Amino acid sequence: MAGSNFVDYVKIFARSGHGGSGSAHFRREKFVAFGGPDGGDGGRGGHIILRGDSQYWTLIHLKYQRHQFAEDGGAGSGARSSGKNGRDIVIPVPLGTVARRVLEDGGTEWAGEVTADGEELILLRGGRGGQGNWHFKTATNQAPRYAQPGEEGDEGAFILELKVLADVGLVGFPNAGKSTLLSVVSAAKPKIANYAFTTLEPNLGIVECRDHKSFVMADIPGIIEGAHEGRGLGTRFLRHIERNSVLLFMIPADSDDIRRDYEVLLGELTQYNPELLDKERLLAVTKCDMLDDELMHQMEAHLPEGIPSLFISSVSGLNIARLKDMLWEALHK
Repeated sequence: MAGSNFVDYVKIFARSGHGGSGSAHFRREKFVAFGGPDGGDGGRGGHIILRGDSQYWTLIHLKYQRHQFAEDGGAGSGARSSGKNGRDIVIPVPLGTVARRVLEDGGTEWAGEVTADGEELILLRGGRGGQGNWHFKTATNQAPRYAQPGEEGDEGAFILELKVLADVGLVGFPNAGKSTLLSVVSAAKPKIANYAFTTLEPNLGIVECRDHKSFVMADIPGIIEGAHEGRGLGTRFLRHIERNSVLLFMIPADSDDIRRDYEVLLGELTQYNPELLDKERLLAVTKCDMLDDELMHQMEAHLPEGIPSLFISSVSGLNIARLKDMLWEALHK
């Protein structure tokens, strides 16, 4: 994937700021021989924060900024003056970003996800500032010389993964006509050519429907048999399908066995994540501009059962309007 501007997986190392130390200061005023304790509190260390930003579509900006260090909190001072809080590090990420913390044994644990514009996820909290000595004044200790040190910050490695947010995901083998359909029903301009793996990164398009309605469609790179085990483009793009509400399976009319191809695609999704079977599914038989009505009628007997199906052609426009209606209906079941 060298040279691609689409990055959906990155590992970063982050460290939050240490809390500032409390002050052990005593009040010094003219004509006051023994002023009381007035040491201020230390400031909080800076947090490490992910913030959703709808203007971002990729994690490429973190590819060369893998170390993120927040500022330490400032120390307290006299006259109960608190130290300055350390500056937070706020990392903008595309909507659909998932964060996992890397454990010492090499495994990972869930840290959270960001799915809305402006939503924030604190990866690491800054250390609390220490309390100044005036907090420790008691009836028996009028002049405490002790102030708390600040808490240490936290540090760790995190894996950030992007799962594209879209209403409808296009599922099919390479060269099934997914990119062509997206280019016809939306303003997206994906690369289109008659060979496998033309699409090497997800493409999103907004599909306009009747009555000014619209939904987002994602062209997912083609799946091949064994993808869940890493063959072809492997699981790299299967994760994007997890975010889609409706899955549109696309199989070309010149397939040797449409039903078998559908079962293979379904099997790859099942092996990757069985929960994908809970999503609404439709089947579009593509590249039907060369078929007549009689041939399409004959082919209907060989289509998989239990899934709404439609013969379409992105070239001639056959049933494209009907397909958009069916997708809209599936989205709002």
